[in-house]
Amino acid sequence: MSWETTYEKWVGNEELEQPLKAALEEIKENRTALEDCFYKNLEFGTGGMRGEIGPGTNRMNTYTVRKASLGLAHFIEDQGEKAKKRGVAIAYDSRHQSPEFAMEAAKTLASQGIQAYVFESLRPTPELSFAVRYLKAYSGIVITASHNPPEYNGYKVYGPDGGQLPPTEADEVIGKVNAVEDELSISVRPEEELKSEGLIQVVGEEIDKAYMEQLLKISLNREVIKEMQDLSIVFTPLHGTANIPVREGLQQLGFTNITVVKEQEQPDPNFSTVKSPNPEEHAAFELAIKYGQETDADILMATDPDADRVGIAAKNNKGEYEILTGNQTGALMIEYILSQREEKGSLCSKGIIFKTIVTSELGRVIAESYGLTCEDTLTGFKFIGEKIKEYEKSGKHTFIFGYEESYGSLIGDFVRDKDAVQACLMGAEMAAYYKKQGKTLFDALDDVYKKHGFYKEGLESLTLKGKSGAEQIENLLAGFRAEMPLEVNGQKLVVSEDYKASVHYDIVKDKKSDIHLPKSNVLKYQLEDGSWFCVRPSGTEPKVKFYFGVNADSHKKADEALVNLKQSVMDLVHERMQKVVQ
Repeated sequence: MSWETTYEKWVGNEELEQPLKAALEEIKENRTALEDCFYKNLEFGTGGMRGEIGPGTNRMNTYTVRKASLGLAHFIEDQGEKAKKRGVAIAYDSRHQSPEFAMEAAKTLASQGIQAYVFESLRPTPELSFAVRYLKAYSGIVITASHNPPEYNGYKVYGPDGGQLPPTEADEVIGKVNAVEDELSISVRPEEELKSEGLIQVVGEEIDKAYMEQLLKISLNREVIKEMQDLSIVFTPLHGTANIPVREGLQQLGFTNITVVKEQEQPDPNFSTVKSPNPEEHAAFELAIKYGQETDADILMATDPDADRVGIAAKNNKGEYEILTGNQTGALMIEYILSQREEKGSLCSKGIIFKTIVTSELGRVIAESYGLTCEDTLTGFKFIGEKIKEYEKSGKHTFIFGYEESYGSLIGDFVRDKDAVQACLMGAEMAAYYKKQGKTLFDALDDVYKKHGFYKEGLESLTLKGKSGAEQIENLLAGFRAEMPLEVNGQKLVVSEDYKASVHYDIVKDKKSDIHLPKSNVLKYQLEDGSWFCVRPSGTEPKVKFYFGVNADSHKKADEALVNLKQSVMDLVHERMQKVVQ
């Protein structure tokens, strides 16, 4: 007899009905939780494999790490003995189980005869990218969940160029991982035994020094830093990996007035002083702003746990600290880098800027104003890394800068992933340069808007967890494909882009053309006034994201247009989701 039948039998008996009802609800909740643990395996998305720590095939644990590592080992074995000897560099961040997961990965690889290089302690993700190149390793692994909540961890794989695995190679690795039928039966040899044979080597200081040498080379104006060395800087690593490299880098550049947020200085897997260790969220800056007010700081900077993203704040025209968006920081850096290179005669005519399809169009406008090319990639910095490699090989373009709206950027291509350490050094240099002119970073940003146009962007997201959430997200995207919105926010749709079908559709001309990017489950729409919005499932979180962009001839008009576009699109989304539920 089922629980439901038992419950029906006792309805009306007050003494038994309520406790039985409560027990039934608890069983249903536990069953749902269990289904969410096992309804699918962890997969590589735009940021690799990521999930909550715990038991189950859809969780981060010793066995899923071993399975992923064995799959990677089989992939490397297929490349031959040279690839095995080149080995794999492994780094990890400050999260729960990160050191343990890193060593499990190393033991699994080494047990298959593949050389493993493991950092002695936590390191930033960009340094892992650098280490792959420095060691001439065949692959790299970093154990991190970036800015996710404390209960998460993750596993990102890098290729020989130091970039995250692009789709083709990632699919091959996934095939090898999926071919491992029983992760519980994977055996690994003892750590000390593998170390004694040299199959696991611990690395650290030598790579740190080499990375720092390259970091210092990105500076464009050491003279200004020398003059403005007392620029007041407040920095917080948000309990992550950036504390030492950022402070050392700033000091070696010549900055002398650096204040670190003490409460967030040390690694803490619980990220106990913040709700979320994400510099995109303004709450993460609360302590930094307090420190800034006490020290009258010129710039505040916060990095996420694995130091590949940075948020920057400066005083606005009201004298209050305001956090720049990723799009704004990127635009400022492009303008600064290109203007300085032009002034010093080092601006290459073949230079190229990379941005993602959901990043502001302002970056393109700035690049083209200096006679350079700006090229779009899919969301995920691995696609920017892939493009750097392509043009490095062909010689067609010279990389200058790459960025995405989600607070990630890259300046020096000795790293092939976004690098918050680089961004902190460049952010401080920019602040010094503009302070010498009597300007804050917000004054400089206003100059960019006045020169190139008032571009504003926004982001909304819906969190939909578990199997049912994944189905809702898929149904929402399918609904947009089946019924394209012809008018939004009082504006007619003029361009539709379906990156899964690789189709660009010019509605006005009724003309279709191919999109020459890897296929991805993303939809983007452009309206007749130049505004746009994009619908994209997250590759690392149980979310569907909505991106928005507008431009106008004043701050006020752009702000109003953005609010109206967001409201119109989200009303449409909720309306369509209600139809699916019904």
